[in-house]
Amino acid sequence: MLNEEGAIVATLDALRIGAPAAELIVVDGGSTDRSIETARPRCDRLIEGPRGRARQMNAGAAAASPGDAITFVHADTVVPVTFARDIEAALNDRRVAGGRFDVAFDVHTPALELVAAMISLRSRAFRSATGDQAIFVRREVFERLGGYADVEICEDVDFARRMRRTGPVACLRSRVITSSRRWRSDGILRTVLKMWLIKSLFLAGVSPAWLKRHYADTR
Repeated sequence: MLNEEGAIVATLDALRIGAPAAELIVVDGGSTDRSIETARPRCDRLIEGPRGRARQMNAGAAAASPGDAITFVHADTVVPVTFARDIEAALNDRRVAGGRFDVAFDVHTPALELVAAMISLRSRAFRSATGDQAIFVRREVFERLGGYADVEICEDVDFARRMRRTGPVACLRSRVITSSRRWRSDGILRTVLKMWLIKSLFLAGVSPAWLKRHYADTR
């Protein structure tokens, strides 16, 4: 979480409904707004850690109580009411290493609905995942992989690729709803091209630090 006071309430409230028995851990990366005060009473534990999604997610996983699976939900993503049941059903297949959800945006326009559908279809075809899709993984797989790589960008692409090598990835058709602010701010076509370029360069071996400097996130 980083400066998400406007989104974190909906995210945590949805998690309480969709995964009532789950331990909710929020990791803050140095928010300067009221994110911490807003999130603290709605989660089981709030950690203030080093900034960076990979570092924050690894910190949250390290602090989690013993359990079979770990799920990573971005602070601006709302999960469905069937969230925990869907994950449990997927992991009933012992071959499955982890998985992700289909995605929808919080604003409904034909263009954004097409983009969301293409994201879900592409990730299903390649058994890949992005952080916006609420990646879940068996704890033993997460630990065997050493968690998220400590990189500034594309940590989700890297993790999904490594997770896929350990076993099947469940591509759930239930949808999480994520923020469209990046797409609305930068423009849909520009954002699609930018994200495609970042992932392509990352997979080609370009330094994540260089990519982060040249392709900063829109918040």
